[in-house]
Amino acid sequence: MTNSLSNIDACVFDAYGTLFDVHSAAGFFASKLGDLEKPVSELWRAKQLQYTWLRSLMGTYHDFWEVTENALDFALDTYDINKTELRSELMESYLRLTCFEEVPEVLRTLSSSGVKNAILSNGSPQMLEPLVDNSNLGGYLDACLSVDEVSIYKPAPVVYELACKRLNVKRENVAFMSSNCWDAIGAASFGFRVVWVNRYAQQLDRLPASPELIETDLRSLPQIVGAG
Repeated sequence: MTNSLSNIDACVFDAYGTLFDVHSAAGFFASKLGDLEKPVSELWRAKQLQYTWLRSLMGTYHDFWEVTENALDFALDTYDINKTELRSELMESYLRLTCFEEVPEVLRTLSSSGVKNAILSNGSPQMLEPLVDNSNLGGYLDACLSVDEVSIYKPAPVVYELACKRLNVKRENVAFMSSNCWDAIGAASFGFRVVWVNRYAQQLDRLPASPELIETDLRSLPQIVGAG
Protein backbone atom coordinates (compact mmCIF):
# COMPACT_ATOMS: atom_id res chain seq x y z
CA MET A 1 0.00 0.00 0.00
CA THR A 2 1.13 3.55 -0.81
CA ASN A 3 0.05 6.63 1.15
CA SER A 4 -0.32 8.94 -1.84
CA LEU A 5 -1.13 8.88 -5.54
CA SER A 6 1.08 10.81 -7.97
CA ASN A 7 0.32 12.33 -11.38
CA ILE A 8 -3.42 12.52 -10.82
CA ASP A 9 -5.31 14.66 -13.33
CA ALA A 10 -8.86 13.66 -12.39
CA CYS A 11 -10.76 12.35 -9.40
CA VAL A 12 -13.72 10.17 -10.30
CA PHE A 13 -16.30 9.20 -7.69
CA ASP A 14 -18.91 6.54 -7.40
CA ALA A 15 -22.16 8.14 -6.21
CA TYR A 16 -24.19 5.68 -4.14
CA GLY A 17 -22.55 4.90 -0.83
CA THR A 18 -19.51 7.03 -1.66
CA LEU A 19 -20.86 10.56 -2.01
CA PHE A 20 -24.45 9.85 -0.95
CA ASP A 21 -25.77 7.70 1.89
CA VAL A 22 -28.01 5.03 0.35
CA HIS A 23 -29.40 4.11 3.76
CA SER A 24 -30.74 7.61 4.30
CA ALA A 25 -33.62 6.68 1.96
CA ALA A 26 -35.14 4.29 4.50
CA GLY A 27 -33.92 6.50 7.33
CA PHE A 28 -36.32 9.25 6.25
CA PHE A 29 -39.16 6.87 7.11
CA ALA A 30 -37.81 5.30 10.28
CA SER A 31 -41.04 6.01 12.14
CA LYS A 32 -43.08 4.12 9.53
CA LEU A 33 -40.68 1.20 9.15
CA GLY A 34 -39.90 0.82 12.85
CA ASP A 35 -37.62 -2.14 13.61
CA LEU A 36 -37.62 -3.06 9.93
CA GLU A 37 -35.82 0.10 8.82
CA LYS A 38 -32.32 -1.40 8.82
CA PRO A 39 -33.17 -4.87 7.42
CA VAL A 40 -35.34 -3.38 4.67
CA SER A 41 -32.64 -0.89 3.73
CA GLU A 42 -29.87 -3.50 3.69
CA LEU A 43 -31.89 -5.99 1.62
CA TRP A 44 -33.00 -3.25 -0.76
CA ARG A 45 -29.39 -2.26 -1.36
CA ALA A 46 -28.15 -5.84 -1.68
CA LYS A 47 -30.79 -6.74 -4.26
CA GLN A 48 -30.26 -3.48 -6.13
CA LEU A 49 -26.62 -4.40 -6.70
CA GLN A 50 -27.34 -8.06 -7.43
CA TYR A 51 -29.83 -7.06 -10.12
CA THR A 52 -27.30 -4.80 -11.84
CA TRP A 53 -24.80 -7.64 -12.05
CA LEU A 54 -27.38 -10.16 -13.22
CA ARG A 55 -28.85 -7.84 -15.82
CA SER A 56 -25.37 -7.14 -17.16
CA LEU A 57 -24.65 -10.85 -17.48
CA MET A 58 -28.04 -11.55 -19.08
CA GLY A 59 -27.80 -8.59 -21.47
CA THR A 60 -31.12 -7.20 -20.25
CA TYR A 61 -30.29 -3.61 -19.36
CA HIS A 62 -32.95 -1.45 -17.75
CA ASP A 63 -32.08 1.83 -16.09
CA PHE A 64 -31.21 2.13 -12.40
CA TRP A 65 -34.59 3.56 -11.44
CA GLU A 66 -36.33 0.38 -12.56
CA VAL A 67 -33.66 -1.79 -10.93
CA THR A 68 -34.12 0.17 -7.69
CA GLU A 69 -37.90 -0.32 -7.88
CA ASN A 70 -37.51 -4.06 -8.45
CA ALA A 71 -35.13 -4.34 -5.50
CA LEU A 72 -37.46 -2.36 -3.23
CA ASP A 73 -40.42 -4.54 -4.17
CA PHE A 74 -38.40 -7.62 -3.27
CA ALA A 75 -37.45 -6.16 0.11
CA LEU A 76 -40.97 -5.02 0.95
CA ASP A 77 -42.46 -8.37 -0.05
CA THR A 78 -39.83 -10.20 1.99
CA TYR A 79 -40.92 -8.33 5.11
CA ASP A 80 -44.63 -8.45 4.18
CA ILE A 81 -44.95 -4.67 3.92
CA ASN A 82 -48.00 -3.86 1.81
CA LYS A 83 -48.13 -0.08 1.75
CA THR A 84 -48.39 1.56 -1.67
CA GLU A 85 -47.88 5.06 -0.32
CA LEU A 86 -44.75 4.05 1.61
CA ARG A 87 -43.34 2.37 -1.48
CA SER A 88 -43.77 5.56 -3.48
CA GLU A 89 -42.23 7.62 -0.69
CA LEU A 90 -39.21 5.33 -0.46
CA MET A 91 -38.60 5.51 -4.20
CA GLU A 92 -38.88 9.31 -4.25
CA SER A 93 -36.46 9.47 -1.33
CA TYR A 94 -33.76 8.08 -3.64
CA LEU A 95 -33.79 11.46 -5.35
CA ARG A 96 -32.84 13.25 -2.12
CA LEU A 97 -30.31 11.00 -0.45
CA THR A 98 -28.15 12.64 2.20
CA CYS A 99 -24.68 13.71 1.11
CA PHE A 100 -21.88 12.56 3.44
CA GLU A 101 -20.75 15.57 5.46
CA GLU A 102 -17.16 15.81 4.20
CA VAL A 103 -18.04 15.61 0.52
CA PRO A 104 -18.70 19.29 -0.41
CA GLU A 105 -15.48 20.56 1.16
CA VAL A 106 -13.39 17.77 -0.38
CA LEU A 107 -14.79 18.45 -3.86
CA ARG A 108 -14.35 22.20 -3.39
CA THR A 109 -10.69 21.74 -2.42
CA LEU A 110 -9.99 19.44 -5.36
CA SER A 111 -11.74 21.73 -7.82
CA SER A 112 -9.93 24.84 -6.60
CA SER A 113 -6.60 23.06 -7.05
CA GLY A 114 -7.30 22.38 -10.71
CA VAL A 115 -8.07 18.66 -10.44
CA LYS A 116 -10.98 17.53 -12.59
CA ASN A 117 -13.87 15.99 -10.64
CA ALA A 118 -16.53 13.66 -11.98
CA ILE A 119 -19.20 11.26 -10.84
CA LEU A 120 -19.31 7.86 -12.56
CA SER A 121 -22.42 6.02 -11.46
CA ASN A 122 -24.89 3.25 -12.12
CA GLY A 123 -27.59 5.86 -11.56
CA SER A 124 -29.53 7.33 -14.46
CA PRO A 125 -29.14 11.06 -15.20
CA GLN A 126 -32.67 11.64 -13.89
CA MET A 127 -31.62 10.15 -10.55
CA LEU A 128 -28.22 11.81 -10.28
CA GLU A 129 -29.17 15.36 -11.20
CA PRO A 130 -31.45 15.95 -8.18
CA LEU A 131 -28.80 14.56 -5.82
CA VAL A 132 -26.13 16.86 -7.20
CA ASP A 133 -28.49 19.85 -7.12
CA ASN A 134 -29.81 19.19 -3.61
CA SER A 135 -26.27 18.91 -2.24
CA ASN A 136 -24.98 21.93 -4.20
CA LEU A 137 -22.15 19.93 -5.76
CA GLY A 138 -22.63 20.96 -9.38
CA GLY A 139 -20.11 23.78 -9.23
CA TYR A 140 -17.35 21.38 -8.27
CA LEU A 141 -18.00 18.76 -10.98
CA ASP A 142 -16.68 18.63 -14.51
CA ALA A 143 -18.96 15.73 -15.46
CA CYS A 144 -21.70 13.52 -14.08
CA LEU A 145 -21.52 10.26 -16.00
CA SER A 146 -24.11 7.50 -16.10
CA VAL A 147 -23.93 3.90 -17.29
CA ASP A 148 -26.99 4.76 -19.40
CA GLU A 149 -24.49 5.84 -22.06
CA VAL A 150 -23.24 2.28 -22.52
CA SER A 151 -26.25 0.25 -21.28
CA ILE A 152 -24.32 -2.00 -18.93
CA TYR A 153 -23.49 -1.71 -15.23
CA LYS A 154 -20.25 -1.60 -13.31
CA PRO A 155 -17.81 -3.29 -13.13
CA ALA A 156 -17.85 -3.64 -16.93
CA PRO A 157 -14.63 -2.00 -18.22
CA VAL A 158 -16.53 0.03 -20.80
CA VAL A 159 -18.14 1.96 -17.92
CA TYR A 160 -14.80 3.10 -16.51
CA GLU A 161 -13.65 3.99 -20.03
CA LEU A 162 -16.43 6.61 -20.08
CA ALA A 163 -14.50 8.74 -17.62
CA CYS A 164 -11.32 8.64 -19.69
CA LYS A 165 -13.15 9.68 -22.84
CA ARG A 166 -15.24 12.44 -21.28
CA LEU A 167 -12.45 13.96 -19.20
CA ASN A 168 -9.76 13.34 -21.83
CA VAL A 169 -7.42 11.68 -19.35
CA LYS A 170 -5.41 8.48 -19.31
CA ARG A 171 -6.58 5.74 -16.97
CA GLU A 172 -3.31 5.78 -15.03
CA ASN A 173 -3.89 9.47 -14.24
CA VAL A 174 -7.33 8.91 -12.70
CA ALA A 175 -7.95 8.49 -8.98
CA PHE A 176 -11.16 6.54 -8.52
CA MET A 177 -13.09 6.43 -5.25
CA SER A 178 -15.82 4.00 -4.28
CA SER A 179 -17.23 2.68 -1.03
CA ASN A 180 -18.16 -0.53 -2.84
CA CYS A 181 -15.27 -2.95 -2.73
CA TRP A 182 -16.31 -4.76 -5.91
CA ASP A 183 -16.43 -1.40 -7.73
CA ALA A 184 -13.05 -0.36 -6.36
CA ILE A 185 -11.56 -3.65 -7.56
CA GLY A 186 -13.27 -3.35 -10.94
CA ALA A 187 -11.78 0.11 -11.39
CA ALA A 188 -8.34 -1.11 -10.29
CA SER A 189 -8.56 -3.96 -12.78
CA PHE A 190 -9.35 -1.40 -15.50
CA GLY A 191 -6.22 0.53 -14.58
CA PHE A 192 -7.42 3.41 -12.40
CA ARG A 193 -5.53 4.41 -9.27
CA VAL A 194 -8.05 3.43 -6.62
CA VAL A 195 -8.96 4.52 -3.12
CA TRP A 196 -11.49 2.21 -1.50
CA VAL A 197 -13.62 4.35 0.82
CA ASN A 198 -14.42 1.62 3.33
CA ARG A 199 -17.14 3.45 5.25
CA TYR A 200 -18.62 0.28 6.74
CA ALA A 201 -15.53 -1.58 7.96
CA GLN A 202 -15.90 -4.41 5.46
CA GLN A 203 -13.41 -7.07 4.46
CA LEU A 204 -11.51 -6.81 1.19
CA ASP A 205 -13.14 -8.96 -1.48
CA ARG A 206 -11.09 -11.85 -2.84
CA LEU A 207 -10.99 -10.80 -6.48
CA PRO A 208 -8.27 -10.02 -9.03
CA ALA A 209 -6.72 -6.55 -8.55
CA SER A 210 -6.97 -4.43 -5.42
CA PRO A 211 -7.17 -0.77 -4.38
CA GLU A 212 -3.94 1.07 -3.69
CA LEU A 213 -5.34 2.81 -0.63
CA ILE A 214 -8.09 2.16 1.89
CA GLU A 215 -9.67 5.07 3.77
CA THR A 216 -12.72 5.29 6.03
CA ASP A 217 -14.00 8.47 4.36
CA LEU A 218 -12.91 11.09 1.83
CA ARG A 219 -11.36 13.66 4.16
CA SER A 220 -7.75 12.85 3.32
CA LEU A 221 -8.28 12.66 -0.45
CA PRO A 222 -6.91 16.15 -1.31
CA GLN A 223 -3.65 15.28 0.48
CA ILE A 224 -3.53 11.85 -1.15
CA VAL A 225 -3.65 13.32 -4.65
CA GLY A 226 -1.47 16.32 -3.83
CA ALA A 227 -4.28 18.89 -3.89
CA GLY A 228 -4.41 19.67 -0.17
